[in-house]
Amino acid sequence: MFENFINNVVKNTQVPLVVAFTPSYFIPVCTCLFSVFANTKYKQMLHVICLLTEDLPEDMRKALIALGEGEVEFSFINLAGQLPADIYIDEKYTIAASYRLLIPELLPTLDKILYIDCDMIFRNDLVELYRSTDLTNNYMAGVFEATLDFQEKNMRAIGCEPGEYINSGLLLMNLKKLREDNMVEKFMSAAKTPGLEFPDQDVINQLCKGKILGLPPYWNSIRTFLLPQYKRAFLKYYRQEDWADVQRKGNVHYTGPKPWNTFTVAFDIWWYWFEKLPSPVKVTASYPKKLHVLSKVYGTLLGKKLVDAVRGIVRNVKSSTA
Repeated sequence: MFENFINNVVKNTQVPLVVAFTPSYFIPVCTCLFSVFANTKYKQMLHVICLLTEDLPEDMRKALIALGEGEVEFSFINLAGQLPADIYIDEKYTIAASYRLLIPELLPTLDKILYIDCDMIFRNDLVELYRSTDLTNNYMAGVFEATLDFQEKNMRAIGCEPGEYINSGLLLMNLKKLREDNMVEKFMSAAKTPGLEFPDQDVINQLCKGKILGLPPYWNSIRTFLLPQYKRAFLKYYRQEDWADVQRKGNVHYTGPKPWNTFTVAFDIWWYWFEKLPSPVKVTASYPKKLHVLSKVYGTLLGKKLVDAVRGIVRNVKSSTA
């Protein structure tokens, strides 16, 4: 009886989860969302809002919706042509990355949303994060990066101090406050600046400085949080306990090379979730066959030890000859 009561409550209390992508990112999106749903206790609370660069083919829409098993609501918004023509888009990123700057005005009836990048795997409950985080007068919440020495110049160039720059791959956004302060117009103006290293992310950090709530780093574990050679830099800004949490349960953000294209950090974690996708989705994936074979090998305890040992030898040889 109590469980029925809980189900009725959660069905009427939605958590808006926003993703932005191009159709070419369909498999990473599916893999990301599948991990979200699997690690969410009450996934029926989720309303997934897809911001698209073009209309998504009907078969892809149906496949995405099917991942929610009839419990998750989906909406699709085609934003082709909605960004000003003169904003700066770095060729390294898709135009979809800048859609997050428009969200406060795109979703005028919502006061708070959770935005995630699609090159992530989640191992924690996003509904719990949304429900337990009070933004008060902050514009948003996110994970501050552990600034590396070579990154400090860019940080300061945009007016940020080391350790006070968030990664925009996971954002809990206070849309009400952002609208009150007319931030979308300010975002669009700042986004016209050519040469920004991380266009939308730099703009957010520039204009939201002082109004960003920091989250524990395991909520957005970027590549440098996962590699031992960067542990010293990580501990300049976080605790040893935070490092342990990242390694044990961090939501993996593939900010560097992508595991569906090449071998990289936390390679096995992405492929673990890919293999759990429904067969009709998996068969549409395009990836190097050798990479898929490697994922099978690396997915075993012995295989992982062997591959890691070989990688260690290669790294040592490279460092000794450098």
